[in-house]
Amino acid sequence: MGLFDKLRAELIDIIEWIDDSQHTLVWRFPRFHNQIKYGAQLIVRPGQTAVFVHRGRIADVFGPGHYALETKNLPVLSTLMGWMHGFDSPFKAEVYFVSTRQLTDLKWGTPNPVPLRDADFGPVRVRAFGTYTLRAIDPARLLSELVGTDGIFEAEEVSSLLRSIISMTFADVVASSGISVLDLAQSYGSLSETLRREVVERIDDEYGLEIPQLYIVNVSVPAEVERALDARASMSAIGDMGAFQAYQLGNAMPEAAANPAGGLAGAGVGLGMGMAMTNAMGGMMPGQGGAPAGPASPPPVPSVAWHVAEAGESVGPFSASQLAQAVAAGRVTRETLVWSAGMASWQAAGEVEALSGLFAPAPPPIPGA
Repeated sequence: MGLFDKLRAELIDIIEWIDDSQHTLVWRFPRFHNQIKYGAQLIVRPGQTAVFVHRGRIADVFGPGHYALETKNLPVLSTLMGWMHGFDSPFKAEVYFVSTRQLTDLKWGTPNPVPLRDADFGPVRVRAFGTYTLRAIDPARLLSELVGTDGIFEAEEVSSLLRSIISMTFADVVASSGISVLDLAQSYGSLSETLRREVVERIDDEYGLEIPQLYIVNVSVPAEVERALDARASMSAIGDMGAFQAYQLGNAMPEAAANPAGGLAGAGVGLGMGMAMTNAMGGMMPGQGGAPAGPASPPPVPSVAWHVAEAGESVGPFSASQLAQAVAAGRVTRETLVWSAGMASWQAAGEVEALSGLFAPAPPPIPGA
């Protein structure tokens, strides 16, 4: 073997990249002094592109396939080096393999809450996170704009930039959509596609990258806003606050009767607090559909307030409807002493004309009894 043959044998004759990584975008083929044997074999597997760089200039680009590196297969590089046709000698070039398959399981998220103006709640701050996939569509632009002379370029090296672009675009998309915070969940699909298209418009021409898939997994609001939403949902579920208050009173009456220490007095205190809360919330709650409440209506005609004697103490006052509920529950009988403004003294409830309708008429005495 001659000296020239020995030197040729030490040069690279097979160029390939067996990619066993998950997130590698670009890998530079290692070689001694950049020398590659003329006629060497180049193997480019599916999902790869090989790019030859000569003295900082991108020369030839090869898609998937098996090539013999000769003058006919290296038109640009042959011109740069001034080769003669069939000139058999080693040449110097850097070879970069670019992954063109989709890199999956990449995550994005808003590092800080994004302020938005919501139609229902006014200014709110939301956070969002999701996943996306990444693929190189212009290897030459990717090398010139991002990789440079880096021997290995991972997706993580560009993920910070992409997350910033996605977060910024997310704020624009959600703000321009006009969708309420409560309705965002049912719009994740359309918002994700809109977000993906706008992000791609910002990165494909500049960096040679594409995002085939992008998903919004969750949009959340601060904890205090969540509590306010829960409270609003609870009030909407209750509906008629007056009916709910009457229902609460009916449930409290048996407990009050079973508790001699509290009795109707405790029920009256709870009733008074419930009525006060109902009046307060009625003044604050908006009208139907979230619109401001209309002009205040005249107050109702005041009803007679009744006091009830229990265990030698006066409890109340109670309205006529509340007293009727107590009669229906058996807690106020005909013999129970009652009093209201205008009465000279306490009287049995069955003897008060205004309350006579609350009690069923007593049957007449049986003849001859």
